[in-house]
Amino acid sequence: MKPSDVLLRPVLTEKANKLSEKSHRYTFAVARRANKLEISKAVQEMYNVSVAEVKTMVVPAKSKSRYTKAGVISGRKPAYKKAVVVLSEGDTIDIFENL
Repeated sequence: MKPSDVLLRPVLTEKANKLSEKSHRYTFAVARRANKLEISKAVQEMYNVSVAEVKTMVVPAKSKSRYTKAGVISGRKPAYKKAVVVLSEGDTIDIFENL
């Protein structure tokens, strides 16, 4: 798999930003079938950093509904796989550079 097929997008939430600022942990949405070795290689190739550790999790699907004039609209948000990448000391990633 190409690195761009493995790493889909960075996760930009308050919690993910706090992790990246304080402890050099970066969060990415990744392909469902990618394993930890492929994720590590993709981060190393795309950002030229050394990866110390990779933790993965599958975020479950959620039901969403909203109220409109036409009534209640309900749907689902799909499940996705998320990876938290821990970098070696001294390495950083500027996520907004490659967007």
